[in-house]
Amino acid sequence: MYAIVKTGGKQYRVEQGQSLLVERLPVEDGGQAVLQPLLYVDGSNVVDGDGLANVSVQARVVAHERGPKLRVVKFKPKRGYKRRTGHRQELTRLEVTEIKLAGRRPASSRRSAKPVAAPEGGAPDAVETPAAPEAVEAPAKARRAKRAPAKPARAEDAPAEPARARRKPAAGKPEPEQPDGT
Repeated sequence: MYAIVKTGGKQYRVEQGQSLLVERLPVEDGGQAVLQPLLYVDGSNVVDGDGLANVSVQARVVAHERGPKLRVVKFKPKRGYKRRTGHRQELTRLEVTEIKLAGRRPASSRRSAKPVAAPEGGAPDAVETPAAPEAVEAPAKARRAKRAPAKPARAEDAPAEPARARRKPAAGKPEPEQPDGT
């Protein structure tokens, strides 16, 4: 039995009794930490998604530690720029005390589900489902409102010239003659 948990932006595969080092948690030494499960596996039983609400992973805080010193060096050649800094990550050592799936009974106490009695006069396999509400059609005014706007009704609202007449001729080229002689 194991679980995949998420803490500190990282994911870990944990088993009961395992010790692991994670990003610093705001829990005192010896306190209990609850880890967020992402997956639970127990033999052939795999729980994920909505079923994770029933899974709990408990861990005990063993100690707060600091990671190894990391050297950070910045250097730009021919410019006289050198910087050296260090970093030590704050960590928490955990010991996983319990991984359990809540609401699960041992296999010996499980009972088979009782069959549900069929309604009178109906087949035992028939299941009654409520009728779906009929689709309500939108009124005609609402449908028209979604259309593109209508063309202008008055002559003064319409554009004065057609689109071709407004174009400027290319530089250096004479205007083509119109078939009506203008």
